[in-house]
Amino acid sequence: MFALKPWQPRSLQEARVDLFSAAVLAATIPAVIFAGISKGGFGSGVAFASSSILAVLLPPAVAVGLMLPLLMLMDVQGLVAYWRQWDWTVSKVLLLGAVPGTILGALFWASADPDMIRLIIGAVALIFVAWQAAQQLGLIRLGARFGAKTGVASGVVLGFTSFVSHAGGPAAAVYMLGQELSKTAYQATTVLVFWAVNLFKSGFYLGMGIFTRETLLLDLVLIPFALAGTWAGIKLHHMVSERVFYGITYVALTLTGAKLVWDALT
Repeated sequence: MFALKPWQPRSLQEARVDLFSAAVLAATIPAVIFAGISKGGFGSGVAFASSSILAVLLPPAVAVGLMLPLLMLMDVQGLVAYWRQWDWTVSKVLLLGAVPGTILGALFWASADPDMIRLIIGAVALIFVAWQAAQQLGLIRLGARFGAKTGVASGVVLGFTSFVSHAGGPAAAVYMLGQELSKTAYQATTVLVFWAVNLFKSGFYLGMGIFTRETLLLDLVLIPFALAGTWAGIKLHHMVSERVFYGITYVALTLTGAKLVWDALT
């Protein structure tokens, strides 16, 4: 589909990443569980934190390629749990924009160097934290019911950022938070939308060589943790407040986002 440029390591250490080392496993297992909790019960908005954390330790292509099959598995688990509780109208509007947005993401990826990808992933993480802080301070309010044009625009950004860093949640939230959805309808709609987007972009990932034998083998090891995290998120959706969960997320995103931007620029 596209020819992904070979990874150009800046050091021998970066070129020789052992995906089954203790350090990588120590990072990937909690990151996958964390992503599952977010996708299972908290709107998927911060599931991309797992990719940001892994991109500090791994080349960006390896980090996103490793996470996508696991995210797709979480999507299926979420679809079963929230079957037909989504808002189909909202879903269609977002997906209408997500298709061209995903294609733009693929075109960008095919021509970008690794440091540019790092910069995008890190910047998205920091912008997301700043956005949430602005909302908490009352500087940004999403009380208005946005129309379809805003939804399509959000979908384009969703598709692009989802392709580059699995970070489409914030873009979806901009539109969805103005649609007066119940908590469960919001959750179910995000599950449906990201299931479709992840399925669509997986074809590009395959054609561009982002999936590798090593990442797929590690995915097999991580499947139980992905399922356990999503199951926990589904249970917690009906039981606990989101405040502590998101607080931990924002700290993690700030630290990892700053590290990725620093690495990209130095």
